[in-house]
Amino acid sequence: MAVFWAAALLVLAGLLAIIIFLVIRGIGVIDAEFIFGMPRAGGRDGGIFPMIVGTLSIIVIAIAVAAPIGIGGGIYLSEYAGRHPLSRIITFGAEWLAGVPSIIFGLFGFAFFVVFLGWGLSILAGGMVLACMILNETIRTTQEAIKAVPTSYRAASYALGATKWQTVSRVVLKSAAPGILTGIILGIGRAAGETAAIMLTVGSFMALPTSLFSSVRPMSLHLYLLATAEVHDGAVARAFGTAMMLLLIVFAANLSAHAITKRFTRSLR
Repeated sequence: MAVFWAAALLVLAGLLAIIIFLVIRGIGVIDAEFIFGMPRAGGRDGGIFPMIVGTLSIIVIAIAVAAPIGIGGGIYLSEYAGRHPLSRIITFGAEWLAGVPSIIFGLFGFAFFVVFLGWGLSILAGGMVLACMILNETIRTTQEAIKAVPTSYRAASYALGATKWQTVSRVVLKSAAPGILTGIILGIGRAAGETAAIMLTVGSFMALPTSLFSSVRPMSLHLYLLATAEVHDGAVARAFGTAMMLLLIVFAANLSAHAITKRFTRSLR
């Protein structure tokens, strides 16, 4: 037991160290002008509002595409597929996606979405690439969440005369909702922090997007470009400030998911 406590405390200490380091280095530049202002001097001065809007736009597209497909795939594999060969192929493909390097997704997105479909370097192309990346997590977490639902719930529903779909949609999914939401939040965290894949699909245009086909510079890419630029105090400070804002966005998404999960849990009691 002591070993497990020590491991948990070690992980917590590492997380706190990262957060404290970012706060110390980045809190000095965070103000209203930094959050809502427009970038100047290549991003080394001014604000990051276009980057925030671009990041949120890409995340929304990724989740809007990956969540329905992933949840639907998880339901099919858990409740309908059984031991059919197609289900094994889908499961293998989903697991294989988890091991593909992100830069490969970026290259695929550039070749297919940007060039073949003619979307160009755009929010839509970047969002679709991220949707492909997080699809595996959504499918697997949906499967595991559905498997965790007690069989007695299904039996009670069937005993009351419910059909298979009524049982799945009104009983199983409602009980599995907290676990499914967890998978979606994990996808949001991965999408928000991804750099390699979107570098090849969204471009690096530092202006507010006007459509889904606008090029943007997401916060993760902006952070990377500032951190790897020539040494400049303003660039370094804004890199840490951008990292802190990105962390706050992920933290806010986790808090929202936690609140929704608690609401679902209370409704089941």
